Amino acid sequence: MSLTALHVSYTYRSRRSRSAGAADAFALRDVSVAVARSSLTGLLGPNGCGKTTLLKLLSGIVAPEAGSVSLDGQPLAAMGRRAAARRIAVVPQETHPAFDFSVMEMVLMGRHPHLGGFQLESPHDFAIAREALAATGTAHLANRVYMTLSGGEKQRVVIAGALAQSPVVLLLDEPTASLDLGYQLEIAALLRRLNRERGVTMVLATHDLNLAASICDTLVLVRGGEVLGQGATRDVLTAAMVRELYGVDADVRFHDEAGHLTVVPVARR
Repeated sequence: MSLTALHVSYTYRSRRSRSAGAADAFALRDVSVAVARSSLTGLLGPNGCGKTTLLKLLSGIVAPEAGSVSLDGQPLAAMGRRAAARRIAVVPQETHPAFDFSVMEMVLMGRHPHLGGFQLESPHDFAIAREALAATGTAHLANRVYMTLSGGEKQRVVIAGALAQSPVVLLLDEPTASLDLGYQLEIAALLRRLNRERGVTMVLATHDLNLAASICDTLVLVRGGEVLGQGATRDVLTAAMVRELYGVDADVRFHDEAGHLTVVPVARR
């Protein structure tokens, strides 16, 4: 299985640019990315560089203006949204349900791509939801109201809902944003375990270079709507690349006790 974006481009146009022919507000230009089966790939780059846009293209939420996105050689455009959602799940940066859903109800929403228009969840769907809750360590929260949970608990429940889709690919946008250090480590360990034990292919956009260094085997570096580089984490995550990507001098070295590269920002150039 591979998820591939080939020479994709996408443009966000402001009202002014649409009406007066002004410059485009933002463009993702001629981007090619290949995500291998069972890999854990990190998308790195400064704010507004195009990470979230690329995730939307990889998920099929938006269609590229040029180029194509395919899963196992099949274009997402030909699969349809429901079929794509059976294979690709998305964990957004924030989740704000409109109603006071329980945790179980939130996770069962992940089964919707597998149901017919008026079909109710079956015992099989409930079993999958319970398994997803157990996998994320949230089974004891099943009857709690989602909005009463802590930030880390909410994030694990949202990941459980994505797992309930039974996807082969999981796309995550800033999975540890706004979490304290303990929850950051907890989510990192969860993602690593799901990737290794279940073989779920993952792509995560993050600003946390140390998170990416600790769990990602592959990195894609994005700046200004273009890919600066991609490859194995140990090869791509260098002081020179951090400087080019963020304009920041950093000390990048292997940490023996942590068992992975670590990044310490030193100064902004």
